[in-house]
Amino acid sequence: MSTLSGDMPRGRVVSLDALRGFDMFWIIGGGTVFVRLFEYFDTPVTRVLKEQLEHAYWHGFHFEDLIFPLFLFIVGASMPFSISKRLERGDSRNGLYWHIVKRTLIIYFLGLVYYGFFELDFANQRYVGVLPRIAMCYFLASMIVMNSGIRGQAIWTAAILLLYWAAMYLVPVPGYGAGNITPEGNLSAWVDVTFLPGRMNHYGSYMYGDTTGFLGIIPSTASTLLGILAGHWLRTDRPMTEKAKWLIIAGVACLAVGLVWNYGFPINKHIWSSSFVVFAGGWCFLLLALFYWIIDVKGWQKWAFPFVVIGLNPITIYFCDRIIDFSHTSDFILSGIGRLSGDFKPVVFAIGILALKWLFLYFLYKRKIFLKA
Repeated sequence: MSTLSGDMPRGRVVSLDALRGFDMFWIIGGGTVFVRLFEYFDTPVTRVLKEQLEHAYWHGFHFEDLIFPLFLFIVGASMPFSISKRLERGDSRNGLYWHIVKRTLIIYFLGLVYYGFFELDFANQRYVGVLPRIAMCYFLASMIVMNSGIRGQAIWTAAILLLYWAAMYLVPVPGYGAGNITPEGNLSAWVDVTFLPGRMNHYGSYMYGDTTGFLGIIPSTASTLLGILAGHWLRTDRPMTEKAKWLIIAGVACLAVGLVWNYGFPINKHIWSSSFVVFAGGWCFLLLALFYWIIDVKGWQKWAFPFVVIGLNPITIYFCDRIIDFSHTSDFILSGIGRLSGDFKPVVFAIGILALKWLFLYFLYKRKIFLKA
């Protein structure tokens, strides 16, 4: 059995850290590397693969659409190892509430900074986005964990998905009526356009709503709750092979439910439809089962080390990617190699940027610096 370096923080679930790192890998540059490779080796197959690294235009599901719900799923899967565990050992509830509120505010503020808070142009400030949604989903899911058991958390998950479905189809949108699931006529976009202050990150060329808008926080919380349910299962005393088996069963069941639900509420990442939550959740369960089986059951861990390094500081690299010019440094170091690479130059530079980010995280890892919000 292979194990990771002894520098790993104690009490970590290695498969969760590796899966989180795998997810962040695509965000911090892995996706760009493969896009550049697919563009260089331009064939019908690579064009199909390249399309999977772009969000679905409206309805539909691509690999790129899995990345954000997978992160929220992992946020949830970690909660039973933190919040639930601390509740069981009798830690102060007031202290836990304060920890949750503080962490929520820090992550949300980092999101504001990411979107230009220090420009002090509040009329054009973006108030929602990736980090703000992570903050709000963490807060809402934590409140549910703090005040309900596993059965209650499952009920909350189902209730959120069903109520969101009902709202999207039954609440009339001025000028469009009820049940309009178009970019311009859906309830989520109307809420953003009507009530959301500041700048919005629109649906590509669509001029309606925000891609991570306000109403979508509700079903996104259900994505986090699915992860919480998976985390509870991992904490049980069941045999490890049985845990992996039932994660697979849960994944296949979610995929089936999501595909069926797609006929009544289309799979759509932009509005975070209920069918999208369940379908993406199915892939999350299956990926967790795969990582858990390989790393925790079989004990094959060394291959996952690069992902673990990323997974231990996910918010750090996401935020630092905004304030550190890794691209400029990569261009400086690889200028000669890039000049000699010809048409392969975009691939070389993309790999260089990704390598610099990983080395930055490895520097933090070796010094046991794990920044937590």
